[in-house]
Amino acid sequence: MIKVEYAERLRHLPPYLFAEIDRLKREEVKKGADLIDLSIGDPDLPTPKHIVESLKRASEKPEHHRYPSYEGMLSFRQAVAGWYNRRFGVHLDPLTEVLSLIGSKEGIGHIPLAFTGPGDVVLYTSPGYPVYPVGALFAGAEGYPLPLLESNNFLPELASIPEDVLKRARLLFINYPNNPTGATADEDFFKKVVEFAGRHNIIVCHDAAYSEIYYDGKKPASFLQTPGAKDVGIEFHSLSKTYNMTGWRLGFAVGHRGVIAGLGKIKTNLDSGVFQAVQEAGISALNTEDADLSGIRQTYQQRRDALYTGLTEQGIHVIKPEAAFYLWARCPKGFDSRSFASHLLEKAAVVATPGVGFGQPGEGYIRFALTVPVERIGEAVRRIGKSL
Repeated sequence: MIKVEYAERLRHLPPYLFAEIDRLKREEVKKGADLIDLSIGDPDLPTPKHIVESLKRASEKPEHHRYPSYEGMLSFRQAVAGWYNRRFGVHLDPLTEVLSLIGSKEGIGHIPLAFTGPGDVVLYTSPGYPVYPVGALFAGAEGYPLPLLESNNFLPELASIPEDVLKRARLLFINYPNNPTGATADEDFFKKVVEFAGRHNIIVCHDAAYSEIYYDGKKPASFLQTPGAKDVGIEFHSLSKTYNMTGWRLGFAVGHRGVIAGLGKIKTNLDSGVFQAVQEAGISALNTEDADLSGIRQTYQQRRDALYTGLTEQGIHVIKPEAAFYLWARCPKGFDSRSFASHLLEKAAVVATPGVGFGQPGEGYIRFALTVPVERIGEAVRRIGKSL
């Protein structure tokens, strides 16, 4: 029997947050608990029918049964460029400024491999998507968290970064609408990011996966709408949340052609292209009329309002989001984020995500995902109130 020893990079790797939550959920289900799962941002709504039908038709085409291109079908990249032009007024060259991805997680995790190494620093907002610092770790770089505080509307203080860190910084990850806080960023903030990145020669990686889940008609902006943004960075996007396509694994990166090319070099050596039938379905998705998506947003708004009102009435301080399908709430007095998540699971059979799992600045908060029907949200609120 061989002795299996993990590489050094895995020894420093924390348990993946959502895998640990899945393990705890399985244990409670074995006990017979009727769990209400508000933990992981996986839409419960089905993929729109016309997108599914497009996949069915495309999957029968023999030309799609062979290896796909790494960068993505030109027709898909043209659809991405067309969508960006219609939605944001941003013009993209489909040949050099668009790259298909097997979900945006692939690109986010791999881009540090293209531009960083030992001695370099990757700046990232925290609390945030756990893949940002993990990608830096795998590249041998050092992650440097930028705290997102409620007192600053969950925007990072770029001016607070020490000079010695700035000298080594190569990438900056930002994410608006934000996961987990639900915060949005305005044009002034993006302008500051563009100026900051240009002054320090730092590549900006904006994760915009939640731009189309918004409330009260307040459409979030794209980072690339900002003058000069395409000169300093790229934007990651995904069809997962907008079109309820999490399992389809289809996303893309757009923006600075040199950065896109570098990410593409990693992809060609470590990864593969997206199944072309899925890309054809993606074209159908990107050409969906916005009015057809309003029903999805309306559903999330009803859920947001129900959970926000219910938790607030229970005396829990909740930040009301303008976008994304999460509620970021302060833990009640006497709890930290892990103990409150455990309390909810054991005493209310409600699954939520401890804020500290998104980074140390998330301590004292908990995240609820709006991925169950309003009726179940009402039941969750009732159980939480009873447990407290």
